[in-house]
Amino acid sequence: MTLSPITFVTTPWTIAVSFTGVVVAAGFCWAAWRRGGYRTSLGMLELLRLTIVCLWAVLFNQPEWVEEYRPDEKPSVAVLWDSSPSMETRDFLQTSTSGSQPMTRHNGITPLIDPAAWKKLEERMDVHIEPFSPPQPGRGSDLYEPLADAPEKFRNLRGVVLISDGDWNEGRPPVEGALRLRLKGIPVFSVAAGSDTRLPDIELLSLDAPTFGVAGKSVRIPFTVESAMPREYTTTVTLKTSDGDEVTKELRILPMGRTSDWILWKPKTTGDFTVSLEVPKHADETLVDNNKLSAPISIREEKLRVLVVESYPRWEYRYLRNALSRDPGIELACLLFHPGLTKVGGGNKDYIKQVPAGLDELSKFDVVFLGDVGLEENQLTLEQCRLLKGLVEHQASGLVFMPGIQGRQFSLLDTELGDLCPVVLDATQPGGWGSRTPSHFELTELGRRSLLTKLADTQDDNIEVWEGLPGFQWHAPVLRAKAGSDVLCVHKDAANEYGRVPLLATRTFGAGKVLFMGTDGAWRWRKGVEDRYHYRFWGQVVRWMAYQRNMAKGETMRLFYTPDQPQMRQAVSLHAIVMEKSGEPLHDGEVAARITAPSGKGEVVRFRSAGDEWGVFTGRFTALEPGKHHVLLSCRQTNATLESSFYVQGVATERVGRAARPEVLEEIARVTRGKVIGPDKLDEVVRSLAELPDPPPLVRRVQLWSHVLAGALMVVLLSVFWVGRKLTGLI
Repeated sequence: MTLSPITFVTTPWTIAVSFTGVVVAAGFCWAAWRRGGYRTSLGMLELLRLTIVCLWAVLFNQPEWVEEYRPDEKPSVAVLWDSSPSMETRDFLQTSTSGSQPMTRHNGITPLIDPAAWKKLEERMDVHIEPFSPPQPGRGSDLYEPLADAPEKFRNLRGVVLISDGDWNEGRPPVEGALRLRLKGIPVFSVAAGSDTRLPDIELLSLDAPTFGVAGKSVRIPFTVESAMPREYTTTVTLKTSDGDEVTKELRILPMGRTSDWILWKPKTTGDFTVSLEVPKHADETLVDNNKLSAPISIREEKLRVLVVESYPRWEYRYLRNALSRDPGIELACLLFHPGLTKVGGGNKDYIKQVPAGLDELSKFDVVFLGDVGLEENQLTLEQCRLLKGLVEHQASGLVFMPGIQGRQFSLLDTELGDLCPVVLDATQPGGWGSRTPSHFELTELGRRSLLTKLADTQDDNIEVWEGLPGFQWHAPVLRAKAGSDVLCVHKDAANEYGRVPLLATRTFGAGKVLFMGTDGAWRWRKGVEDRYHYRFWGQVVRWMAYQRNMAKGETMRLFYTPDQPQMRQAVSLHAIVMEKSGEPLHDGEVAARITAPSGKGEVVRFRSAGDEWGVFTGRFTALEPGKHHVLLSCRQTNATLESSFYVQGVATERVGRAARPEVLEEIARVTRGKVIGPDKLDEVVRSLAELPDPPPLVRRVQLWSHVLAGALMVVLLSVFWVGRKLTGLI
């Protein structure tokens, strides 16, 4: 620290005023001393008066005490290099070597992060080489934080060397960190790594395998491919499973964009498998590290429990019962009310005599079909309607409305089941509409993409199948679909003021799904083809409705979640159904799930009761990592546990293969008055740092004219002067 003399902030008029004041005061003091007979006491008093005036004159010119601090340690330089996963992109080309193969960005900047490269600066500066944005699950790269924290982290910082590809996806904009350095006079020398244009590449973005499949049933596995090729081309993708199965499919990949498709795999055995999809390397492709993805899938032996409730054994019911009873994955229970009959036959083993009583019996069913039945004597009751609604809403079961010509389902619209129906019916026409000539379905745009209406392997063939299906001669009096419902099929000819009449509609209600079939002529689809389309359609309906409910189940616990294919950073709603050992729903309890991410990081999710009557508990979880998450569900009251897993779709925040962003680094350098230097020009970086001027000294100014001690001194002198005048008898 060095001290400089006291400085004044003066102007000509302040000097003139202060000088005039001192002269006038001196003359006044002399005159007063002479008038008092040159007494010593009076002379001392007038001298004090003149001192006070002189002090005022000095303070009036704003004196300041200036202190300059010069640091004793050497200035420092921070070399900050990007260690995020995007630096593993293989697009770094050495300009000094012609014909060389591209290397990773990290390998390309290795000479710059070698301490030996900065030896020339060590005599004058301290060089600190540190990485930032290390690979962390669910985290990206942040350029703001290392820039903003550098002045506090490194003492006497004179400059920053930022080595990065410029790709940032977290934190505040990097330019804000650059502005903080600009205010401190710290320049940033940016070194860009990687190509600013994406190299020719084919990247497999996603492989959306379902959570589980059924042995012997085809599994549809969607995937997405992104192309950075300038031209369209056709290739063959290959799906391989951990048990040795292999499926291929020809794929046309669009240029400079994304192509979404799916591949079918038919598992033969049960167990936990890993499926891997690979896109072959293109002849012009330079990056081959991202052409393959894997995902887990569980294959099970299926046993779904279905309840069909009907009044009369109409043709639609008979063929539906045959289709479901012959499906090896379905355990069927049928209930026929036979209104008007005093005696009812026993039927075969599929038939039951009454609606299952109590939650413990009803909650066993995954899907319930309601035919032409209603709220009548010896049919459904209000309590049974309430329980059916709760079964769908809380326990994720499915409900299918299949009205008939008797119009009995109209009475259900006045019960709690009315909220579940996906359509609005015309109360003036309870018997529906019939015609002598057959009518036909027509798929909507949503229906063409739905798995429920998929009766052929390709979309074009599927449309052709639906157009060729035998027609129906009766349909329900539907006015329109309710808000939130998905219409899959409409009447090909009939329309009203709301548009085409919906005939096949679905909706989600609570945790379950609801379907409305507006005709009783689906059994005619067997004409000429037997069970080819009829069995397939109803089998798809049952499995679609029971999918969530059967994600994970044990003896006394079930676990399902929505959405069934969660994306990274998307909130996942977890639903647990917990039963007592006696089979009754658990009334209040402590339910928790420990979720372990692919990185090994664990999180405990506490569930809360969503309805004591149904034993339903809900929780929420947000996945920050893509990949397989293991779940251990437990209940303290029942000591039951359930192990499960779910797969989070998406790619990591930091992705390999993206183009570099040198414009970000250029802006940082421009704002801080630094430079953008090529990665192969290390000497220029060192020279630019060496040419930095010495930092200006830190200056501390003490304003004496407004200092509290100066004010106190003035008050003390005035007090002494006043007391002196009283002692000398002047007042």
